[in-house]
Amino acid sequence: MAIRVAHIGTGNVGRLALRQLVTDPRFELTAVWVSSDAKVGKDAGELAGLDVATGITAVNDLDALLATEPDCAVYCAMGDDRLVEAIGDVRRLLAAGVNVVGSAPGLLQYPWQVMPDKYIARMEDTARQANSSLFITGIDPGFANDLIPLALTATCQQVEQVRCMELADYATYDGSTVMFDVMGFGKPFDEPAILLQPGMLGMAWGTAIQQLAAGLGIEVDDITESYEREPAPEAFDIAVGHVPEGSVAAMRFEISGMVNGRPVIVIEHVTRLRDDLRPDWPRPAQPGGSYRVEIIGEPSYAVDICPSSRRGDHNHAAIVAAAGRIVNAIPAVVAADPGIRTTLDLPLITGKGLYAAGVA
Repeated sequence: MAIRVAHIGTGNVGRLALRQLVTDPRFELTAVWVSSDAKVGKDAGELAGLDVATGITAVNDLDALLATEPDCAVYCAMGDDRLVEAIGDVRRLLAAGVNVVGSAPGLLQYPWQVMPDKYIARMEDTARQANSSLFITGIDPGFANDLIPLALTATCQQVEQVRCMELADYATYDGSTVMFDVMGFGKPFDEPAILLQPGMLGMAWGTAIQQLAAGLGIEVDDITESYEREPAPEAFDIAVGHVPEGSVAAMRFEISGMVNGRPVIVIEHVTRLRDDLRPDWPRPAQPGGSYRVEIIGEPSYAVDICPSSRRGDHNHAAIVAAAGRIVNAIPAVVAADPGIRTTLDLPLITGKGLYAAGVA
């Protein structure tokens, strides 16, 4: 029997997750919630970019979505600049007995040692009382810095450091809020972005660091953060708008989980808006962008993950991967014990049922 799924949010990740929900026979779409009035009333197929009519039209009322009695909700609404609202939405879904899988709010990916215990307990209590479960994931934070490094460390006899890197050109990334407001690209250097406010990097990726620490059986003493930026040498345009000369055009940041004064778990991002900026910074393994997991230990590893897509570039491929991780987790999350679930306690999620004959 197909799992009844409601979908929330049709932005970058949400639109691609919705595409799979419409076409994957494992799921029966019950409702779609949107935040834009312009999308209300549109068919889910159209919102997913598919040439099909599903008969499911978008609403902007969570009560209307809950009335369709889904088994699970895919939550891909923006969480970066509306954290409190996103947490409230998720808790309301859980309280209604609806399991939740999604990309936001990122703090709930692995909230222990990141969020205050009282807020975690409140979410866990809500889920247990309603027999519902929650799994927040993606690619980074997500499987590029939990599933993959944990799988590699499982083959080691000794682990001294785990470093997870995203190396990407974001010029084609289609998300103005993330690009301009959250990351601060195209902004003057004296106008700090949301992500670069003190403590924000550590909070955003602290979940990944704490989850890796738990998987390795170690305790992180402190989480440190640092960043550097590079100005645009002249004005130029990107997918979401204009980058003035002298504004932020490249960024490198690092978040480190410290153990006895040593950086044992490190998350590093190198993000450019042009390939020629800061050639001295680490470069991706393929044109455009890649992910890298480096493990110092016995044995040591350097593994590059190079997403690509027949429908778009490296940025599109990475978003497809995030959406696929979310949607493919639905059966495991529906079957899981109630509460906040993580990569550490869910079974291995595979591509079962996804085979399709393609062009060799």
